[in-house]
Amino acid sequence: MSLKLFKKFSFTAGSLGGATIGAAFLMANSSIGPGFLTQTSFYTEQLITSFGFVILVAVILDLGAQLNTWRILTMSEMRAQDLANQLLPGLGFALTAMVVLGGFAFNIGNIAGCGLAINVLSGWSFEKGAILSGAFALLLFWFKEIGKMLDGFTKALGTLKILLTIFIAYAAKPPLMQALHHTFIPEKISVAAIVTIVGGTVGGYITFSGAHRLLDAGIVGEKNIRQVNKSAVSGIVISTTMRFVLFLAVVGVVSKGVVLDKNNPAATVFEFAAGHFGLMLFGVLLWFAAISSVVGAAYTSVSFFKTFHPLFQKYERWCISVFIILSTFIFILIGKPKELLIYAGVVNGFILPLALAVVLIAVTKKRLMKNYQHPLWMQVSGWIVVALMGAMSGMALMDLMK
Repeated sequence: MSLKLFKKFSFTAGSLGGATIGAAFLMANSSIGPGFLTQTSFYTEQLITSFGFVILVAVILDLGAQLNTWRILTMSEMRAQDLANQLLPGLGFALTAMVVLGGFAFNIGNIAGCGLAINVLSGWSFEKGAILSGAFALLLFWFKEIGKMLDGFTKALGTLKILLTIFIAYAAKPPLMQALHHTFIPEKISVAAIVTIVGGTVGGYITFSGAHRLLDAGIVGEKNIRQVNKSAVSGIVISTTMRFVLFLAVVGVVSKGVVLDKNNPAATVFEFAAGHFGLMLFGVLLWFAAISSVVGAAYTSVSFFKTFHPLFQKYERWCISVFIILSTFIFILIGKPKELLIYAGVVNGFILPLALAVVLIAVTKKRLMKNYQHPLWMQVSGWIVVALMGAMSGMALMDLMK
């Protein structure tokens, strides 16, 4: 089943242009980070095959959030913060503060994932691995043209991550029929898992990463609606394929009675499925996932305030560099990568309904939308996501505070 999904994704990706598929991979790679690996492994161990239902609900909510956000921003030809400021002066600054805070929380976790990966591969300390990886991310932004670098880099790493995880899922021999059955008829349901997974997939800055890349590439206006839709859906397909394949790999391991390492649950899955080679494979996959998320989080977070003043636009690379350096420094001070990654998902899940509500209100204002008429069914689906994620985020936050 995984190979069929991958082939379908490849066909969809192949029909898209460079910037549109680059935007899809930027969004997907931002969500397929170390938090993705940790959250999926952590909750699959709790829910076993019923975690498939969490993925199914997350896909539906992701589509409602992403299709609305990408369409509205590209049709308005404005970034989220600018659209929000046009809707209500000052609102864009508040939205930027929320999104950048969420992106910063995730990026500390992404840097932590880099450190963990280097530690697995070489035995170096987490701190040394984090510093080395942060320096590599800086080099990417300083030695290449940003747009082209993002498109090529994210596409290559996204494809490699899916292929490596398919190999581990095959080696783990999961109970496929039981997993499929409980994906539609679950034995257990976890609100915290849904909020964390949705927050980790399209929450916070990830909601806007692909749309802002399309804006930078000039893919805007009603003449590009089909490209925008394909790009948004492709991003969800890529991240969902990866999550479901990883879910199958974890189920295959935990169904055999294996207890996952509390500090690095995903590593146990890969090591049990393929021995020492699997552990090394995990290190490679984790580093790919972490470094591509560092790039995505830094680029998108900075894109939120670079339009506020010409100096931010002029010194975009410096802003990105400061973002990466601060993330690395704070991780070295704080540590605790697993806890950071779980909480970051919840934080970004809480930001999603607020940010989505802003763009849904903006789309009703003709003065902002260049005569574009947003479909009613999309507006309704968007507000359903806002209501559900708002309620579930509140419940999840209360559970964490107990």
